[in-house]
Amino acid sequence: MEKFISRSPEETEKIGENLGKTLNGGVVIAFRGGLGMGKTCFTRGLAKGLGCTEQVTSPTFALINEYLSGRIPLYHFDMYRVLGWEDLYSTGFFDYIEDGAVLACEWSENIENALPDNTIYVEFARIDDTAREITVSKKGE
Repeated sequence: MEKFISRSPEETEKIGENLGKTLNGGVVIAFRGGLGMGKTCFTRGLAKGLGCTEQVTSPTFALINEYLSGRIPLYHFDMYRVLGWEDLYSTGFFDYIEDGAVLACEWSENIENALPDNTIYVEFARIDDTAREITVSKKGE
């Protein structure tokens, strides 16, 4: 388990970028934290660390954004509206894992029972209006 303090969106991106540089495919990044906590900033850095060149945006309305230009494909999910197994299967979630991609999942609490053993959790906690504590841990830690 690692804890970081971020005092800006740029610092949050850098933490994500450093994680992205270490990743291999077939892993799920499960975000925990409310609205406006920095999940999309972190994903922007994650994409950069994977070598992606596309502009990273929130998947709120699209459900999933695909970034294919890096050394490993990155799929950014918004699981807020996923309410059961049927919804989850319809997103292609399991196919993307089998394809060796990195999956970044916002609102991962909604799919907790489907997360694989090698899941990496990234939890955001508000310190104040600009600062966040970001905890990165593996499933079971």
